[in-house]
Amino acid sequence: MSPAAPTTAPPTGALSTSYVRFETRQDRPRFLAQCYAEALRPAGAPVRVLDVGCDKAVLREFCPPGSYVGIDLSPEADVRQDLQADGTLPFPDRSFDTVTCTDVLEHLENLHQVFDECVRVTRTHLLITLPNNWNSARQRLRRGRGAIAHYGLPLERPVDRHRWFFSFSEAEEFLRGQAARHGLEIRELRALEKPRPALVRAARNLFTPDRQRYRNLYAHTLACLYRRP
Repeated sequence: MSPAAPTTAPPTGALSTSYVRFETRQDRPRFLAQCYAEALRPAGAPVRVLDVGCDKAVLREFCPPGSYVGIDLSPEADVRQDLQADGTLPFPDRSFDTVTCTDVLEHLENLHQVFDECVRVTRTHLLITLPNNWNSARQRLRRGRGAIAHYGLPLERPVDRHRWFFSFSEAEEFLRGQAARHGLEIRELRALEKPRPALVRAARNLFTPDRQRYRNLYAHTLACLYRRP
């Protein structure tokens, strides 16, 4: 993982950019824990954190002892559940101060149900990240060869794959729309882009001045931190 210096916090609902490359799947939750520490370890207040689709439960080490609950099929999960088979979270309404669901929803056919469940069980914060599938497909489509990660047609049925293929713009529209639908405040929207030399970034900005088109091509992830008013 190679994050650049944090950007200045934007106004509510505005979009900031951080430059970071994830070398392993575990680098993502570590980076998010640094960016959103106030939601995981608020100063002077007890907190309960639910990590939906927790995988290796990396976030546990960044939460106060005893505050973390991970739900997934993985051995590291505190609650074992196949979210694809059953998207109902087994917790009462507003039973967690913070709920995280990072790069999980795109793997689930019942994406909308699981999102609604995350909103239902959070009391204060909800952190969602979605990938920009256009970014991962861009070079392969242009070259006319190769496979796109988490898609394609393998000989054997894969253990896991993406069920949805969407752009950065679609991800942003979805996350903003869900805020309006559920009455949530967007505390921050953050685009994640791989670090590139200054000349490469300047050339990209020169030839792609439209910011929506630029992010569809070059941002790899969109993170959204919600707060329940």
